[in-house]
Amino acid sequence: MSTFSGLNTAMSGLNAARLAMETAGNNMANVGTAGYTRQRADFLSVGSVASTGLLASRPGVGQGVTLTGIARLADAHLDARVRGTIALAAQSDTRAEAMTNLEGILREPGENGLSALLNDFWAGWQDVANQPGEASPAVVLIERAKAVANRIGLSRTEISDQWEAQRQSLDTMVGDINAAASAVAGLNEQIRSTLASGGTPNALLDQRDLLTQNIAELSGATVRELPDGTIDVLIDGNALVTGGTVRPLEATGAMNFGGAGAAPSIQWAHRTGSPIALQSGRLAGALAVLAPADGNGTGGSLAEGAKALEGIAKELAGRVNDVQAGGFTVAGGPGQAFFGFDAAGNLAVLAQGAADLATSSTIDGNLDGSNAAKMTELGKVPGGPDALWANLVIKIGTTTRAEAQQAVSTAVAASGAINAQQSVSAVSLDEENVALIANQHAFQGAARVMTAIDEMLDTLINRTGLVGR
Repeated sequence: MSTFSGLNTAMSGLNAARLAMETAGNNMANVGTAGYTRQRADFLSVGSVASTGLLASRPGVGQGVTLTGIARLADAHLDARVRGTIALAAQSDTRAEAMTNLEGILREPGENGLSALLNDFWAGWQDVANQPGEASPAVVLIERAKAVANRIGLSRTEISDQWEAQRQSLDTMVGDINAAASAVAGLNEQIRSTLASGGTPNALLDQRDLLTQNIAELSGATVRELPDGTIDVLIDGNALVTGGTVRPLEATGAMNFGGAGAAPSIQWAHRTGSPIALQSGRLAGALAVLAPADGNGTGGSLAEGAKALEGIAKELAGRVNDVQAGGFTVAGGPGQAFFGFDAAGNLAVLAQGAADLATSSTIDGNLDGSNAAKMTELGKVPGGPDALWANLVIKIGTTTRAEAQQAVSTAVAASGAINAQQSVSAVSLDEENVALIANQHAFQGAARVMTAIDEMLDTLINRTGLVGR
């Protein structure tokens, strides 16, 4: 073994300590970088040089240390768990937010809620019954009726606006997914090329993982790793990304609430007519909110809410008009429709004054307010507009609470998964500072070894053999 081999051993120690310090420094520099995964320099001891001949039995000394690679401290199982839990959390959050907004539209309890307006409306009929034919109570009643009709109409308009905003968000989310999928496909190609050339694509892997996590949050996508370093991104078992190939999505269906067209859905752009069965993610939550109403009351929350409002308006108009038809005005004429209700579900007040109100139960009872008094009882009728409204408020409130609890539960699960992932892959400044100090001392030690060998060689080369000169 050459005397000079000690210099190479010391040099390998210097390089190893330097690379370890650079790795720790890179970790510390990226402590706040989204998606960054902690790295570690891995080393391997270099064995002694094989010897032969007379000196073959002499024990050899190792030749230092060599770098085997920069390891990326990620856990595929934890990464998959994070993608799965955030997809469920995003779906629940979308549904809970929609229900909270729908509950806000009701404005219950409060003076601006339909319940209070209906109470005022029925009380207005009592005032009319006490003063049949008088203009003042009739004007107040009609204004209160208009307030009821306007509140129902405004609520339906707000539900329609919320539906259309949610529908527009589908296009935005699909665009984000397709853009992220194209980026993943590009990174797949770069990673495969880097690995084939013997490089270390850690930064590229971090970028790809962050993109797949975003795709999973939106669509509930899963990831399948391949031997060449690329991944497949799967939605409903079909590949959104495979290698460098992307199969984009598209949002289809009606754009306006109650408008023409099929129910909104997500499909493959290259294969229309076949909706994707999304199980989680924000898209799945939005599609559930946008679903049409069904006969069981289990359809989309917005469509079911609008349908219930339409039923309340129809019930209100029908019952009030029926009582009107059974009475007579102060002039002795038959009662005409008080409310108008069209096919589009719009409620309008047709009565314009005291002469249009059928206050009397008899044709000659000018000051008879008995028929108007019957109106006040409609608010207490089982299955009447007030009861239907109370049922709707209770149903939406109960559903909102359940969705909010589900959102909290899934968010906690997602947070736990992220914490478990971060415990493995996140940068700890304390750990990196310890590593930095340890490798700094290792560097100083290797430098000391090199200095000692240099002094030894100086003695052998420059001072040996001076005796007798």
